[in-house]
Amino acid sequence: MKALILAAGYAIRLQPLTLNTPKPLLKVGGKPIIDRIIAKIAGIKELDEIYVVTNGRFYANFGEWLKNSSFKKKVRLVDDGTMTNETRLGAIRDMDLAIRQEKIDDDLLVVAGDNLFEMDMDDFMRFVSPKNDGVSVALYDVGSLEAAKKYGVVSIDASGRVAEFEEKPQSPKSTLISTGIYYFPKKHVADISRYLKAEGTKNDAPGYYIKWLVTNGKVYGFPFSQKWYDIGDIESYKKADEEYTKKENS
Repeated sequence: MKALILAAGYAIRLQPLTLNTPKPLLKVGGKPIIDRIIAKIAGIKELDEIYVVTNGRFYANFGEWLKNSSFKKKVRLVDDGTMTNETRLGAIRDMDLAIRQEKIDDDLLVVAGDNLFEMDMDDFMRFVSPKNDGVSVALYDVGSLEAAKKYGVVSIDASGRVAEFEEKPQSPKSTLISTGIYYFPKKHVADISRYLKAEGTKNDAPGYYIKWLVTNGKVYGFPFSQKWYDIGDIESYKKADEEYTKKENS
């Protein structure tokens, strides 16, 4: 099993903090966000390699981070070659690039590099294990229809299958959202290229791909109740930093 961390964005909403530092390397509670993500997934017994896809502008920053990382034997960096927000590939094309360039032919866990979560990964893996006929996504209830407008909103049926997925709706039908944590069984990894070849598809937020899969395949949703933080702007970054600092110093 492989993991792919999406870290090629430019985090415009977090400037000036991200002018010279990529968002995943910002520290929360004294540790880079990416360290906390890797610490959560590195314990998965099936996982043998982690890829981090970044952009050309911040590739050297990640190289410096990796030199001093305790995870360096397990992590490989992928450079998508872009230098500006205007020329970015988008998360879905970054996924496709990493899969093709690194010749990934295995079960694949994909995690957005800008969120923090306390979900039990063993619970998630037990959920996805028998569902090789489709893709699985981790879900979280944000508790507010207004907050849900910023995310991919999901409805699931009694069997746990995603019945509907809408990216950043103006009128959300629920407060259950996708957290940017996805599991692709080996046989479905190539579906990403198939999606990109389809007419009228979007290549940025992974939610557009998941929405397409709901219609063209099977998607399962795993709701979790442990804490989840979306580091989307300076206010949410400061809140996460304060809460992690308080929790770990208590």
